[in-house]
Amino acid sequence: MNQDQLAAIDRYIDDNLPRYIADLQALCRLPSVAAQARAMEETARATAALLEEYGIAARLLPTTRFPVVHGAVAGESDKRLLCYNHYDVQPAEPLELWHSDPFEPEVRDGKLYGRGVGDDKGHILCRLAAIDALKAITGGLPCGVVFLIEGEEEIGSGSLDAHIAEHRDLYAADGCLWEFGGVDYDDRPQIYAGMRGDLYVELRVRTAERDAHSGLGGSIFPNAAWRLTWALATLKDAEERILIPGWYDDVRPAGVRDRELLEALPSDEERLRTTYGIREFLLGVSGLEFKRRAIFEPTCTISGIGAGYQGPGSKTVLPCEAMAKVDFRLVPNQRADDLLEKLKSHLVAEGFGDIEVLQHGGYNAARVDPDHPFVRMVADTGWEVYDRPAVIHPTSGGSGPMDAFVKHLGVPIANVGIGYPDSGAHAPNEHIRLVDFARGAKQTARVMLRMADL
Repeated sequence: MNQDQLAAIDRYIDDNLPRYIADLQALCRLPSVAAQARAMEETARATAALLEEYGIAARLLPTTRFPVVHGAVAGESDKRLLCYNHYDVQPAEPLELWHSDPFEPEVRDGKLYGRGVGDDKGHILCRLAAIDALKAITGGLPCGVVFLIEGEEEIGSGSLDAHIAEHRDLYAADGCLWEFGGVDYDDRPQIYAGMRGDLYVELRVRTAERDAHSGLGGSIFPNAAWRLTWALATLKDAEERILIPGWYDDVRPAGVRDRELLEALPSDEERLRTTYGIREFLLGVSGLEFKRRAIFEPTCTISGIGAGYQGPGSKTVLPCEAMAKVDFRLVPNQRADDLLEKLKSHLVAEGFGDIEVLQHGGYNAARVDPDHPFVRMVADTGWEVYDRPAVIHPTSGGSGPMDAFVKHLGVPIANVGIGYPDSGAHAPNEHIRLVDFARGAKQTARVMLRMADL
């Protein structure tokens, strides 16, 4: 394709940006919070209808929980690009911290604010905008495109592994665009050659049938809050080392190529301190060790905790129950199912067999070859759009169900996206910059163009 045609595709995306954003706003008005099971079937149907509007045959495929939206459109070559996305979003709470209604997206100062505008409904529209522009300018698509849009990503993708295993033929492809992406603080496109795994659990304990007056029971009744606190204290020490026996047995350390990629990464230390108001990172790390720990170290994070009275003023009460939500990030070659059993055994061995362990999600870490031709091609298209080289990370600090794609499909994976470091994904006032949406669509169009010659 010559430069005039590429310029025409870019102009088409810019000219039609208001239409794409309007479609994104309509999709984001549906409060598809998977954790609360809100509007899930409605949003799945709306997503399928949206794909149909853009000329993509779509249908809903049932799972054990929320349906998967499958879409497919043929191309001029036999190459196929798989687009993985999700239509579920994080809870919007705390609502009082939003500057506008999270489910009534609005544009302010060149940015679109609303829950899901970036994570991940904006990426669905980004792919559709690229397809729309290619069809309008060239009359067709250079490659076939297949969509897998699930509804459980934000709650651990519990149905996805079995779904992909059952429908391998539907999702066979020559490359996969993952559901996220964007630029760093210097507007360099980011590519991640893998993701950490995740084990998300809820710990619950009950020590009595009802709360008690703390003066009555403070020195003679068991306190659920203390019980849980003591249990949590056995999980990790002050040096950030996870204390559960066998936790590090299967950890695969960063290899030579990993360290080469880490050394090439720009430093974001000062900007992260400024963005999050942090004086010092854990253990005082910096430089190469900062980069290594950020993605190659297993984690144990208390994500939420609750017990007793938490309202204004005082209430002298001894709580009868307490809970904590704990998020473990996993690295290659740790296995979520193995670690769940090790966690349970550890609690029993430490005398906390009364702590109930509820699993809310879990999948293994995944890696792809950072030098695969597909990954390199996606990096090259980033240079074309952003006029600066893409930054390739050996893996992401975040987690996602990438292992199912690597294991069942053997497909190379890269990412093109619409985010930037201050987008606020999972936080109040989530937003995207409209310029990033346009650039993400332009890069996606170039990836589709290059697929035919991959």
